[in-house]
Amino acid sequence: MNAVGIDVSKRKSTVAILRPGGEVVASPFDVPHLSGCFQPLIQHIRALNGPTRIVMECTGRYYEPVARQLSQAGFFVCAVNPQIIHGFQGQDNPLRRVKTDKADSIKIARYTLDNWANLKQYTLMDELRTQLKTMNRQFDFYMKHKTAMKNNLIGLIDLAYPGANTYFDSPAREDGSQKWVDFLDTYWHVDCVRKMSCNAFTLHYQKWCCRKKYNFSRLKAEEIYETAKELIPVLPKDDFTKRIIKQAIQQLNAASQTVEQLRILMNETAAKLPEYPIVMAMKGVGPSLGPQLMAEIGDVARFTHKGAITAFAGVDPGVNDSGDYSQKSVHVSKHGSPALRKTLYQVMDVLIKTKPDDPVYLFMDKKRAQGKPYYVYMTAGANKFLRIYYGRVKEYLASLPASE
Repeated sequence: MNAVGIDVSKRKSTVAILRPGGEVVASPFDVPHLSGCFQPLIQHIRALNGPTRIVMECTGRYYEPVARQLSQAGFFVCAVNPQIIHGFQGQDNPLRRVKTDKADSIKIARYTLDNWANLKQYTLMDELRTQLKTMNRQFDFYMKHKTAMKNNLIGLIDLAYPGANTYFDSPAREDGSQKWVDFLDTYWHVDCVRKMSCNAFTLHYQKWCCRKKYNFSRLKAEEIYETAKELIPVLPKDDFTKRIIKQAIQQLNAASQTVEQLRILMNETAAKLPEYPIVMAMKGVGPSLGPQLMAEIGDVARFTHKGAITAFAGVDPGVNDSGDYSQKSVHVSKHGSPALRKTLYQVMDVLIKTKPDDPVYLFMDKKRAQGKPYYVYMTAGANKFLRIYYGRVKEYLASLPASE
């Protein structure tokens, strides 16, 4: 048996090859992440006698090119959670902790030998799933950017037109625009409103609603005008204030537009996956959260059982027993995907707010009625949701024709 341990970093990987009994076939050596440098490594591994298995850590995006190249070459490749490698005691002297790329590659090779029969082969994620996952990560990035831009604009408005961001609660349009942001783009200072008479402002506001295609309410216009007369701005109505508020609005609109475009694109991409209909039929999942779930979970066929998918998400319950001692309440592992956990909690939040006739909501409501803390019943609901997701999707995929 040839155990190939690869410690992956950003621009290079360190490779070590061991055999049972501590025999060193190849001392640790570096392989740059260049197409020409992988060919000598592939030829060297092919020249080995006996079965060969390659193991590496799932380190962000860095391991994907290495795993793809070696898997396409026909080798058995396994990508292992870094937490598993970290907890593996494969050193000659565990009291002396050595943390180098060479030492890590040897440790991974030893892990390969010790867990030879339990290794799961890495399957090449098809291009569609890779694109969807990349979109989701970009979506998460721009959502954070949008939140920062929104908070920045509200902070500026509190100095020029306090409370104007609370006038409207209309949802965002398909292009990402929001009524309160468009309102501030025109009435960026409180003096833009109260310097006019009530009738003049009402007429101006009506024309603005017609131009922007928003619903007009005379009572709302009068309410805005009466409120504006009582406000105390900090920043004066001048070119400087107008410039910084307009810039903040442009940045927020740009981020909002990107978010909505990604949301639509993710839904269109996810619709091409075979499990799309069954996932979208689940309660709490819509055109935004559904594609995010499919992006982070990937192909359910790579999970051997329900416990594997909950462990991947990090919502599996912990166990702490020793002798006669048995801890009743243990924190979840949180060793899995934080992006998937975030999406699961958003789904649970939708269920809590909509209160559908759904087993997951009823389970959470039961836990909540028992006095369980918020994060306890939310995590328990996420665990149950994932198990149902796994069962439904796997059963649905098995029922599809082989061609699909």
